[in-house]
Amino acid sequence: MKEYFVYIMTNKRNGTLYIGITNNISRRAFQHKSQLISGFTSKYGLTQLVFFETFQDVIEAIHREKQLKKWKRAWKIRLIEEKKS
Repeated sequence: MKEYFVYIMTNKRNGTLYIGITNNISRRAFQHKSQLISGFTSKYGLTQLVFFETFQDVIEAIHREKQLKKWKRAWKIRLIEEKKS
C-alpha cells in the first residue's frame, strides 16, 4: 500500500515554513536539503524537516496539506513543538 506524507520544512527555529506533500519523504527531504529543485524552499534555504504526518489515501493527504496551509503560523509552530515531545 502506498503512503503519502504531508511535511513541514524550515530554515531555522521560528523561521520560514513550507508545507508540502510527497509519496517519498526521504527522497523529498534530501531534495530540499540539497537544494536540488529551484523554488521557494531553495530561495529561503528551507533544509530542515521539522514535521510530517503519514496518510494511506492521497486525497486525505492533499486535504490535510491544504488545511495546514490555511492555519495561523502560531498553530503550525505548536503542531511542530507537540510532535517533538
